[in-house]
Amino acid sequence: MGSGSSPCASCRLLRRRCAKGCIFAPYFPSDDPHKFAIVHKVFGASNVSKMLQELPIHQRGDAVSSLVYEANARMRDPVYGCVGAISFLQNQVSELQMQLAVAQAETLCFQMQQDPVALPTQIDQHQHHHQHQDHDQKSLLLSNSDFNSIPHQYFSSFASPSNVIQDPLKRESLWT
Repeated sequence: MGSGSSPCASCRLLRRRCAKGCIFAPYFPSDDPHKFAIVHKVFGASNVSKMLQELPIHQRGDAVSSLVYEANARMRDPVYGCVGAISFLQNQVSELQMQLAVAQAETLCFQMQQDPVALPTQIDQHQHHHQHQDHDQKSLLLSNSDFNSIPHQYFSSFASPSNVIQDPLKRESLWT
């Protein structure tokens, strides 16, 4: 950062003089030492320096943000890092989509039980024969809908943490 100002977090941690034009200074200010410390611990200062030097200046800030995010993720999950977090969230989304589909099907079932003839159809409603046939089709749909076979956990609260996969490692391999 030059003379007269405090060294950046990198130079302070590495106990060196922060020269004018220090590649770390714009991205690792002295008032946020943890940001550089975790990146240095996971990637190493020399690797980060090389990476930043190879990038155009306008992309360096985004690269540092990515490195900080990934370094934090690697501290929590040394094997998968942020990929593990992404996979965990994708599993949650899939689980919630399944719960939503089941809830929508259950809602439709309740609506049909309350008013089986009010649902719109493309059958001509003026012909009694077609009305009777339409009602029979709805009854068949109701009798074939076996909601008892759906696990009970899908009907409980969406916010319940017990419904969400807790272990991010219980998933298909990310590398196949």
